[in-house]
Amino acid sequence: MREPFLRVDAVLKEFGKVRAVDRLGFTVRRGEIFAFLGPNGAGKSTTVRMLVGILRPDAGRIQYHLDGETTDRLDPSLLGYLPEDRGLYPEVPLLRTLTYMGTIRGMERRAARDAAMEWLERLGLADRAEDKLDALSKGNQQKVQFIAAVLHKPAFAVLDEPFSGLDPLNQDLFLDILRDLRDGGTTVLLSAHQMPLVERVADRVLLMSRGREVLSGTIEDIKAEARTSSRIFLELAGKPEVSSFASHPAVAHVERQPNGELAIELEGETALSSFLAAVAGQHEIRAIRSAEVGLHEIFVRQVKGDLGDAGRADQPVEVER
Repeated sequence: MREPFLRVDAVLKEFGKVRAVDRLGFTVRRGEIFAFLGPNGAGKSTTVRMLVGILRPDAGRIQYHLDGETTDRLDPSLLGYLPEDRGLYPEVPLLRTLTYMGTIRGMERRAARDAAMEWLERLGLADRAEDKLDALSKGNQQKVQFIAAVLHKPAFAVLDEPFSGLDPLNQDLFLDILRDLRDGGTTVLLSAHQMPLVERVADRVLLMSRGREVLSGTIEDIKAEARTSSRIFLELAGKPEVSSFASHPAVAHVERQPNGELAIELEGETALSSFLAAVAGQHEIRAIRSAEVGLHEIFVRQVKGDLGDAGRADQPVEVER
């Protein structure tokens, strides 16, 4: 098991009467990708801003462990931060901006310029090096902001919504880059809404709601704790009512998909063969396929349950697929 890099212990942050982070605690291990998940207003961005020193906790402790020393604030040269809101200079050419960002993180000017060109080349922006930021698309602006965060090879990269504005091809590219950063020794903490992407890249995950932990661990741990099972998708002749399956004792959850299929989760001990035999006795099965319950579904159910415990179950859970 990797040694701890960051420990967050019972951290509290309030804004007036609003408790944004409520005695939150977790550990990030050296050289892993750790993902923050949660609905809008869960306290993710507030926590991120405390980790990078923009905000200070009202109570609790944040500690970094590096080279045998413990500190409550990381040296800026060791930190890479991608904020959710862009903060680069819109009227300055990209290469000049990135070179400057490298120098203020301790790089020599020539090294910063060379590293900036290497990153621009990798992200398909080498021919835009002399363009200004505001001449780029939203996705390309996100690439430049990302380069500014990791140009100096930080020990800790904190990435708030790194996939924002990216198309599927560039999302895949960023997944590869995150893995390369981790494999190169950088500890990565990311806050993101895109559950399928997180599921593909994160070593461990923490799900927050109302400033508190709801679930945490590896994807496998979370699926086990949430007691998820495999789902089956049935295409049936005549499209029978969902309610006729929802009342079946073997069915844990059922819903109709936009394409007309029924997505059915069975109780953990239920034998698939016996359930299908029962269905086939009453309906014509035209097609069947199976899939695991994903992180998106776990997220939505857990957060709805948490909000319901607080008397807010009618509030929407905002999350992107």
